[in-house]
Amino acid sequence: MLTRTVPDTGLLASLGAWTWPGTAADGHQVAHILLAHRLGRTSHDTHEAIEARMRHLAEILGGLARAKESVPDTQGALVTIGPRSLLKFPGARWGLRLPAHPQWTRLVQDSGRAALIIGLDPLTQSADAVRVDAYLDTALAADRLLFGFARTSRTA
Repeated sequence: MLTRTVPDTGLLASLGAWTWPGTAADGHQVAHILLAHRLGRTSHDTHEAIEARMRHLAEILGGLARAKESVPDTQGALVTIGPRSLLKFPGARWGLRLPAHPQWTRLVQDSGRAALIIGLDPLTQSADAVRVDAYLDTALAADRLLFGFARTSRTA
């Protein structure tokens, strides 16, 4: 069986992305990115299928860590061009456009990285900050999040 090593456009289109500046465990400011699959629209979008897609995405990025493990650098690259930001996947022609506030973009540019969080459960695209916080709390308690660091790309 051939395993796809780049995300297809269907997977990228099914993702929701949220960004925010926050504080790391060491007290330093860090930019955060949450990627979660949108709620399923077809009978093929079961919770099991969504989880499998998100785990596959984590593998494409080089493997991400669970909450109590050492957080690795991913093979994904952050590209910022003016106010716009993209997360590029290894070998993929397209990147995922990220919502980016100027404070978040500055933090990425200054630090050269962002904490990347992949949620294994679906989340509605319209989730606001309160809903995202509740999602993160619930998913963290259930060990349903994967973590890595995406670094800025030296070439755009």
